[in-house]
Amino acid sequence: MINLTIIDRDGGRMPVEIPEGINLSLMEVLKASEYDILATCGGMALCATCHVQVIEGSEQYFTPTDAELDVLDTLPYAETTSRLACQIRISEDMDGMVFKLMGGE
Repeated sequence: MINLTIIDRDGGRMPVEIPEGINLSLMEVLKASEYDILATCGGMALCATCHVQVIEGSEQYFTPTDAELDVLDTLPYAETTSRLACQIRISEDMDGMVFKLMGGE
């Protein structure tokens, strides 16, 4: 299992367990886990309603793509650790990572 910690908008921490080998994005996992993620654009990196911050984890997840940067640059609360959850594919090396929900601000 891949174990992540999600910090909700109120500061609460909740663990999320994800089966290894799953072919989903972080956004899809969060929606399936009933987190308040709008994902208005359906994962096309257009709306930023799945904005998260990488709090702890692998350096490779701190680097957004150019398409993400275009969207993140429009957000008033984007940080250098900001990502769009729809653009993060779940993989085994994510075990132990911590993400904070930001979308919807």
